[in-house]
Amino acid sequence: MGSFVDDYLLYLLASASHDTSAEFHAEIKAAGLSVAEWRVLATLHDRNGLSIGELAAFTLSQQPTLTKLINRMERDGLVKRIGDDADGRKVRVAVTERGRTTATRFVAAARRHEDGLLGDYTEVEKAQLKRILKRLIRRAEPPA
Repeated sequence: MGSFVDDYLLYLLASASHDTSAEFHAEIKAAGLSVAEWRVLATLHDRNGLSIGELAAFTLSQQPTLTKLINRMERDGLVKRIGDDADGRKVRVAVTERGRTTATRFVAAARRHEDGLLGDYTEVEKAQLKRILKRLIRRAEPPA
C-alpha cells in the first residue's frame, strides 16, 4: 500500500501542475517573461480590458502583488491601463500591440505544449479530464 500522498487529490493536482508546467515555464523564462507575466498576457489574450480584481482571480494572484506586476508590465510596454466607461473610478488593464504579439506567440506555444502532454489521450478523455477539473474548480469557488 502506498503512502497517503500517493493517492491524495490535492497532492496529485499540485504535482501534476508542477511537473507538466516546468518545461513550458522554462520556455517562458528563457524569453524574458515571468510566469506571472505570462498568466496576465494569456488571460488578456482572450479577455482584454479586465479590472485588477478580475485579473487577480484569473492569474491566481493577490491584488497588491498583481498591481506591482502590472506597473512593471506597463513600463515594459506589454499592457496599458484604460478607463472604465461604466465607472470612471475603475481602471481596466488591456494588452498593447507588443503584449498581444507576445501573448499570441506564447498561447500558440502553450497549445503545442498541451498537445504534447495530452497526445496519448483520446479526445473523449481530454474533454472528460478538463470537464472534471472545471467542475472541481467551480465547486471550490466561494458562493456568490
